[in-house]
Amino acid sequence: MRLASPDDLQTVTMLTAAAYRPYTELLGSPPIPVTEDYTPRIERGEVWLRDIDGQIAGLMVVERHSDHLMLFSIAVSPAFQRAGHGLAMLEWLEGKAREWARPEIRLYTNARMERNIALYRAFGFQETGRRPNPYRPGWTLVDMAKEIVAA
Repeated sequence: MRLASPDDLQTVTMLTAAAYRPYTELLGSPPIPVTEDYTPRIERGEVWLRDIDGQIAGLMVVERHSDHLMLFSIAVSPAFQRAGHGLAMLEWLEGKAREWARPEIRLYTNARMERNIALYRAFGFQETGRRPNPYRPGWTLVDMAKEIVAA
């Protein structure tokens, strides 16, 4: 994993749109990560890329808060899906949470993204609540969290 640079902006935008395309079709409009402006996130050091032999296999957008990490987005390029890259990135993030002394990783996802919810649960995330999406009327967000045990 490496931090994204401003030169990676187009790759980040295109990979995110491609990875979320099935959900764009399911939901009838693009999920929030697809419409995000990643320039300030790259500048703040929140975008991490999974580089496999010079190709970007996936990315994570991670916000550091004083008491937790917020996983804003995780995306695997369609060419690399179903090969364990999402799991590897989540494991990397757990290591970063320990390194950065954050006791919890949080995320939220759309309630209709049932496959993602199941994957997060299998990785140890617990659902902490559901709420209306403040930016997309009619959409429901599922909040999830995973406690990180210090090494």
